[in-house]
Amino acid sequence: MKWFLACVAAGAASACGFAPLNLWPLTLIGVAFLLWAIEEAPGLRGALLRGWGFGLGQFVLGLNWIATAFTYQSNMPAWLGWIAVVLLSLYLAVYPAAAAGLAWRWSGGNRLRMVLVFAAAWIVTEYLRGVMFTGFPWNPLGVSLLLTPASLFAALFGTYGLSGLAALIAGGLYLLARRGWKEGGGLAVAVAALVGIAWIATPAPNGQAGPAVRIVQPNIDQATKHSEGYGPQLRRFRESAMNTTGTPRLLLWPEDGVPFLLDEDPYAARMIGDWLGEGDLLLTGGFKIERDSAGRPLGARNATWVIDPEGRLLGRYDKAHLVPYGEYLPMRSLLEPIGLSRLVPGSLDTWEGPGPRTLDLPRFGRVGLQICYEIVFSGQVVEDGNRPDFIFNPSNDAWFGRWGPPQHFAQARLRALEEGLPVLRSTPTGISGVIDARGRVLASLPWQQLGVIDTRLPPPAPPTLFTRAGNWMPFVFALLLVIATAALAALQSRSKRASERRT
Repeated sequence: MKWFLACVAAGAASACGFAPLNLWPLTLIGVAFLLWAIEEAPGLRGALLRGWGFGLGQFVLGLNWIATAFTYQSNMPAWLGWIAVVLLSLYLAVYPAAAAGLAWRWSGGNRLRMVLVFAAAWIVTEYLRGVMFTGFPWNPLGVSLLLTPASLFAALFGTYGLSGLAALIAGGLYLLARRGWKEGGGLAVAVAALVGIAWIATPAPNGQAGPAVRIVQPNIDQATKHSEGYGPQLRRFRESAMNTTGTPRLLLWPEDGVPFLLDEDPYAARMIGDWLGEGDLLLTGGFKIERDSAGRPLGARNATWVIDPEGRLLGRYDKAHLVPYGEYLPMRSLLEPIGLSRLVPGSLDTWEGPGPRTLDLPRFGRVGLQICYEIVFSGQVVEDGNRPDFIFNPSNDAWFGRWGPPQHFAQARLRALEEGLPVLRSTPTGISGVIDARGRVLASLPWQQLGVIDTRLPPPAPPTLFTRAGNWMPFVFALLLVIATAALAALQSRSKRASERRT
């Protein structure tokens, strides 16, 4: 029990390496402690339990923002939010437990082999966390390296590969702490070489900055929107749309930007078009209602619309990766009668769209759309065979307290690194910003601040290795680690036999 509780504490400490605290050395130290705990485990069951405790501590603290979301739904008591955080964490902790169990089982009593197996297992289990049961890849281990030079490794091997690199770095700390100077030093040299290769092989953005862009952050929170309607938000949009320069701009408004059914209300679309300057285009969040032949609503789509100054709708993207219990209620017939409902108000469930899509914007190039939560899914943000010039990520993080928005923004930076594409974000209350094709923040608006960002569209980089191969790359990295483990085991076995012959 002492080891279990210590692993819970180490997991909680490791969560402090994620945004907003960004104390990334604590993440590496926490994982190093977990490796020590795995080594000291008396058996497979103990290793699994210690990995599970580590995951529990990390997820309960790191996902505390989920509890805040429950405070916006009057049908649910606020304390239910913390129960949801704990229950979700109990499940998510299974994946670190599996990595710990595999590391113990296949270490062969050797510390370096345990580190290599642990890193490979972490890659695979974290990928599974991102795809199982619709997936929840929030706060991957690799995001803790975002503020370090090692972050460029994501351009080669993706976020899950970056998480494996973080596990290796933590493993080096563990080996050095256990006085394994030769193994720890050798691993440090290998990690430094991998980071150096990433720096050399990651393509830099090419070309000049593109057309003018204005990102709007109206700073209207959920409570105001529900009590006063969209009036204050629309007034701020209208004021921000004034074009005094005459230069055509691409205006970017957040998810859930306007309350109108634009395809059913041409007057509303023309009104918004009148706010735009000549040559401007607008990307704004909105909704599309799907109806039956009699006109009765069947479902809704969380959409982003393209609008020109004449109020014409030039395109639409429908969100594909929906949030369970947020945008639709699983098992509605069972849960609704006992008072449980979606966190987002409304009786219609949201229907999913077809997946990543690139839209052509006259004068502004090609845009890939990812609405809110979709941006956290590594390798699933760009349409196959139709690479955009940039990604727009309209979002509504007003539900998620202090910790959720910066964590969301950090994961958008990972997508920019992986794909070699700039990412632009507009949110109602922050964090909105401009991220270049190497994941660097060029401009941002902090949480709960009204403002606009006027900038030029950053250029894309040539396709990265990860862009070309996708999530095969982290599995390639995991396979290389397994091969290294097998080679190490063979060398140790040969050395042991030679020693026995000499004896």
